[in-house]
Amino acid sequence: MKKIIKKIYVPLFAGMAVMTSCKKEFMNLDPLNQISSTQTWKDGALATAFVSGIYGGGLYQGGFSEQMNASLTDEAVFTHTGRSINTVNEGSLSPSNLGWVDNTYGWKPMYNQIRACNLVIANLSADNAAITDAVKNRLKGEAYFLRAYYYQQLVRYYGGVPLVDAPYNLTDDFTKDRSSFTDCVNFIVDDCDSAALLLNGLTMEKGRASKLAAQALKSRILLYAASDLHDEATAKAKAGDVFGSYAHPEVLFYKTGDRQARWQAARDAAKAVVDAGSGYKLDLAAPATRAEGTANYIALSMGGKSGDKSVDPTASKELIFARNFVQDKSEGGMQMGLYNGPNGYHCWAGNTPIGLLVDDYEMMDGSTARPFDWNNASDKAKPYSNRDPRMYGTIMYDGSDWKPRNKISGDVDPANQIQTGEYDLMDGGSLIAFKGLDTRSSSIEDWNGSRTGYYMRKFIDPNPDLVDNNSTQIIPWPFLRYTEAVFNYIEASIELNDLPTATLWLNRIRYRAGMPAITETTQNDIRERYRKEKRVEMSFEEQRYHDARRWMIAPTTLGRKITFINVVGKFKPGKQMSKPYHHDESVYNYTYTPVEDNAHENRQWLNKMYFRPFDREEVKRNTGLWQNPGFE
Repeated sequence: MKKIIKKIYVPLFAGMAVMTSCKKEFMNLDPLNQISSTQTWKDGALATAFVSGIYGGGLYQGGFSEQMNASLTDEAVFTHTGRSINTVNEGSLSPSNLGWVDNTYGWKPMYNQIRACNLVIANLSADNAAITDAVKNRLKGEAYFLRAYYYQQLVRYYGGVPLVDAPYNLTDDFTKDRSSFTDCVNFIVDDCDSAALLLNGLTMEKGRASKLAAQALKSRILLYAASDLHDEATAKAKAGDVFGSYAHPEVLFYKTGDRQARWQAARDAAKAVVDAGSGYKLDLAAPATRAEGTANYIALSMGGKSGDKSVDPTASKELIFARNFVQDKSEGGMQMGLYNGPNGYHCWAGNTPIGLLVDDYEMMDGSTARPFDWNNASDKAKPYSNRDPRMYGTIMYDGSDWKPRNKISGDVDPANQIQTGEYDLMDGGSLIAFKGLDTRSSSIEDWNGSRTGYYMRKFIDPNPDLVDNNSTQIIPWPFLRYTEAVFNYIEASIELNDLPTATLWLNRIRYRAGMPAITETTQNDIRERYRKEKRVEMSFEEQRYHDARRWMIAPTTLGRKITFINVVGKFKPGKQMSKPYHHDESVYNYTYTPVEDNAHENRQWLNKMYFRPFDREEVKRNTGLWQNPGFE
């Protein structure tokens, strides 16, 4: 582990009162833009400012990075090259080549913030008479939560890590062995319990920790702990090639205890959140209409925030802990339209959905649902009709409606539709093969279009007056939301064979989305239904990468070859269209062909990637930081 020694200081904010004495000193060596650590812990406002810095210091933009976690999964592919994402997806990770590592789980950023949390807890546990007990307890509660969150980030990527619960001094020994997985889980749970106790009864500001957030985080870590990846016998049976002879299994697996008891603990923790929270429209006794289902899903993904009046603001109660953004700051996390929107709108098409995700949205045949199937002639002829309503709030596809294009790209598309195909078109009396405005051969921009034929719709404000390529949005990133806790409750109930409870809550999630009740009745079938349901409901929310690993289904999910869609529009006999093009099924016969692509990323799954490797230099500095299996 790196030796991270920093001075503590808090910036002097405009408007802060500064007390001065009448006595003048010949020389004052105190910096004018910093405050000493001693002063910080004697003043409630300064201590609060220090804790506020721990949020931004480790949470960054949430999951709204230009490169999203979704592009490490079978949800999306990152369009651009040279970003080291392929290092992860192609299995080229090594201790000397870590590929893309986001700051939200990077080794140094996490331990920097853990150290800051330790400073808060240590200093506010002392007798600081100038700070009231109420303020000290609130700040310590926040610090316990943040420490738990940052350790949780490390543990779910790396397994057991060195547990440091006090700030280091210069004379301390910085070498420390990895703690067992069991000890790490217990430590995180204890911090969550401490946070919940200290924050109990407090009304916290938006974006700050709360009792419910601490309970939700506890629910997550206990669910992960009960999963296949951390059960030694199961993990070795599924990936014995990498785990079978590993010298330190205790840092990855439970070595003692009853797995059913672990599932029960996960269920109890999840139920505490389900009972204490409320969520959004999870009380429906029958499916919403299809239009309502899409609107509900968009409202959830917006966190109830949008300049579009169609977005229900009450959906904000779904958020338990979120990264909120201030519009005046133009923060990077507010640019999801720019990062992921269509190039035909002068956006960057960064993380584009792949066909494997789109194909997993069910077909709706009247009031029943069934899997979509490219081998079904009617499905193949109209692949974007009558699908799960959530798809329309998640995916932009060829012919789907979007914002007025003329606000940014000129009067080239009066229909305001996504164009990802190649179409017959009459131009000056001649037949041409017109490349859609949102392809990589677009006449608007030809370097940054989607490779997959799809674009991300989720997390982009539908407000038609908001131009995505240069306007900021205020959509919050959902670190913890109520529906995740519901899913945790469902999963633990399935594993404990309480199928009626699992079915009840699965149906409530589906009803909100405009989907019918499930028909599965056996434990295994309901388990598979649950996993598919979570995949589409929580898409692009950094759930899939961890779920596929902890369920140990990564070889058939994260390791799959990515699929694109090839769209072609040919004139029907006797029909023509002149510029500008628009989608019209009375004029065109459209064909949709899924294509497997290995050129951009040749994805494969190697079992060593169930855990990330430690940087070679970190291991050299700390001999107790035993390398993860497959990377030794």
